[in-house]
Amino acid sequence: MPSQKQLRWSELRVGITVIVASVTLAILVFLISGTGGLFTNKIRLIAYFDNAEGIRQGQPVDLQGVPVGNVTSVRVVPGRQMFPVEVVMKVNTKYAEFIRLGERDKQGKPLNNGSTATVQTAGVLGESFIDIDSRSAKGPPAVDGAELRAGNAPGYADVIRSSQSTLQNIDVLLGQAKDILGRVQEGNGSLAQFINEPTTIRKINGILDQLQGLLNDVSNGRGTIGKFFADDSLYRKTNDAIDKLDRLVDDVNNGKGSLGKLVKDQQLYDDVHHTVTQTNKLLEDVNAGRGAAGKLLKDEELARKLQDTINKLSAITDRLEAGEGSAGKLLRDPSVYNNTDQLLVETRTLVKAIRENPKKYLTIHFRVF
Repeated sequence: MPSQKQLRWSELRVGITVIVASVTLAILVFLISGTGGLFTNKIRLIAYFDNAEGIRQGQPVDLQGVPVGNVTSVRVVPGRQMFPVEVVMKVNTKYAEFIRLGERDKQGKPLNNGSTATVQTAGVLGESFIDIDSRSAKGPPAVDGAELRAGNAPGYADVIRSSQSTLQNIDVLLGQAKDILGRVQEGNGSLAQFINEPTTIRKINGILDQLQGLLNDVSNGRGTIGKFFADDSLYRKTNDAIDKLDRLVDDVNNGKGSLGKLVKDQQLYDDVHHTVTQTNKLLEDVNAGRGAAGKLLKDEELARKLQDTINKLSAITDRLEAGEGSAGKLLRDPSVYNNTDQLLVETRTLVKAIRENPKKYLTIHFRVF
């Protein structure tokens, strides 16, 4: 049998083992539930909410989705009517500079532009946690015992209340759909007649038969579309056209032909560039009023002279139309036309008579005194 000393040593070893295991378990639980080491410095932050939304002691505190601390206590503060739920958090001090307390105006009133603490839920059925939002926060960094502004996040009840109207609308739509299906089954309405009409099925079958015949013709190479798919000559022509296009592009890249020279010839480019430069200079001279063309477009005195000349020509034209002056009478007086016509007739008669009997008109008589 073991001695008394051995029994005491065995009991001591069991006790030491239990104590070490308990301390190790406590440390592991602390490390798992915490966000830092055993000797990590932390600051205490406070936020007040109108509803805890499932927040309990030990739940995590995130900063922009990054774990930075834990909730240490949740309680209802007597006398607070608007936001009675007090949530105390401990946050690692190295994240304090990212948490801002907000600015104040000249009278010392807060401007509500600091970091906000909001109760969030991990997924649809997950646990609640505190999320600190500092994306647009300003002001000094957080210190121990500082109060954060509480943000609003919709809870389960808010989501359910907001979805009630949607469910009601869906219920109305289902009722209308049920009514439409009932009327279709009773044979009322255009849709019911379309479905229940025997000729509709026959027409659809006829269309499907025609479509099947068209597909058969295409597969057998009949018709324009069938030849397009079945005729090898079309493929060869297309291939030849692509080869010619490739050769044309190669000739252009090599500077062959008119198009190739147009693209590759440096002298042609220089000539075109020189022509464009001269054209631009000519346009600048014209716009500046230099040269004959510039003066023609820009000289106001020349423009007035041209306008006077046009006015005079217009006046002369008006007088000719009115029959004034010799030219006007020549154009408008009928007697001038008649006399001229008569003169031409007599001239033709005289010429004809001279041709018929030239001796009568061309005989010369000489007399000697």
